[in-house]
Order: sequence, then structure tokens, then C-alpha cells
Amino acid sequence: MESLGVYLKSRRDRVTPDEIGLRTYGTSRRVPGLRREELAQLAGVSAGYYTRLEQGLAETASQQVLDALARALRLDDVETVHLHNLARQSSLPKLSDPGPEEPHPRVLALLENLGETVPAVVLGRRGDVLAWNRAGHALTAEHVGFGSPGDPGRRPSVPRMFFLDPLTRALFGNWAELARVHVAYLRLTAGRHPTDARLAGLIGELTMRSDEFATLWATGDVADCTVGAMRLRHPTVGAVDVDYQVWLQPDSPDHRLEIYTPNDPGSADALKILTRFDR
Repeated sequence: MESLGVYLKSRRDRVTPDEIGLRTYGTSRRVPGLRREELAQLAGVSAGYYTRLEQGLAETASQQVLDALARALRLDDVETVHLHNLARQSSLPKLSDPGPEEPHPRVLALLENLGETVPAVVLGRRGDVLAWNRAGHALTAEHVGFGSPGDPGRRPSVPRMFFLDPLTRALFGNWAELARVHVAYLRLTAGRHPTDARLAGLIGELTMRSDEFATLWATGDVADCTVGAMRLRHPTVGAVDVDYQVWLQPDSPDHRLEIYTPNDPGSADALKILTRFDR
């Protein structure tokens, strides 16, 4: 899992003096981005305090200080939330097993009422598939058993499939774009749930088994996963261009209902064919 200091340094490294109009007077620099004292000055805190904060030696950081650092580092809203999440961890938390996740009955009722013409998948906090309809299964993972989400021990893991399953990788024409989103969202989730042993295990496994995941994780990027495009090269119906949108669940805020809508008539026809094949 990630510490506040590690995240601050990764964000400090990506901001150059030129971007913020900071004069360096031609002096040589040993860091890729801002120096600690430069960031401290921009945020209005002492260099000593900021150094202790980055090294994990300061006990707390106020909301005002964190917001000032976020502004100086040019963090967006999601990155700022992640910064605050990390700051609430006074030290590396003790991990615990939260147990398997279960979809709330209301989200299952919503999934059922969508019918079989709208592809939809219910995802847990770690990207496990908790439920899907026939269309969602056929679109995103037809090579996986339809009933597998019902067994916590066999549930498909979208991050694992994305980085470790060649069939899943071949499905996505914009794999590289979506891979960045998956990793950035996992980082956001890790900040929200720093004690989740299963999440820590997933991140560790992917870091060890996938060089591409490890490279993306090292960037320190964080993002929410709410809307986007998927360019599919589907083995049954060929090219399918869909948008995904995520519906958050008030009864279980860690769970997401992901719905896929076609972007053109050809993709809409492909989804109709795919749904008939999967029945």
C-alpha cells in the first residue's frame, strides 16, 4: 500500500519549475521536479515541516496544509481526495481480511430490471465481478463461466484478467488507455481502504506478475473510474464500440453498477446478436 510521503514525492517529481513560473537562475538540479523547499514555500509551510511530512515523521497534517499542498502540486479533485485519505493514516495500517463481498439486493433487483438487452456488470471494490446479466457477460468475458460470480472463490477479477489473461487483453483495442484507468482506480481504492488485506494482496500479485502493471503503478497516478469508451475486438461479433458509465450504489458505496451503451448502429446490432448467442 502507499504512504502519504511516497505520494507527495511522486507528485512533487512531476511538477517542473517552468510549469509554475518558478525562476531557477540556471542552477543545476538533481531532482526531476520541485525541490522540497520549493514546494514548502509554494504551500506556505516551513521546509523542515514539509520534509518531516514527506519522510513520515510528522504526526498530522491539517486540512488547510493538505489543501495548500494540493494547490501547489496542481492536484485535481480526485487526487486531492486521495491525498486526504492518505493523510488520515498516521502510520502503515495493520491489514485485515474483510471477507468476501456480497452485492446488495437492491442492486441485484436493478440489474434484473435492466433486462438482457443492456449489458451490465456489478463490480466490488477490488474489481471482482459480483454479478452480471447475460449481455454483460457475453460482452466482457464470454470465455468465463456465466455462474462464476455466484461463488466467491471463483469470481472473475477484472484487474487480474486485464493484466494476466491474454484473451481479455486481446478483447480491448484501447487496452493501454483502459489499463491506466484500472491502475489509477486501484490506487484510489487503496487510499480509501488501507487495511484491506485482499486489496493489498491483489496489488502485490499484479506488481510481481505484470511488468506493465508495475510500471503503471510506479507513476503514482490516481483517478476515478466513472465514464469512458471501450473499443472491443470481440471474437464472436467483431468490432464493438461502447461507452461505459458507472452507477454508484448508496446501499453499498464500494460497489459499482457498470452499464455499456453502443456508440453506433453497427455496435448496437452486434450487441443484439451477442445477446441472442449467449441465451
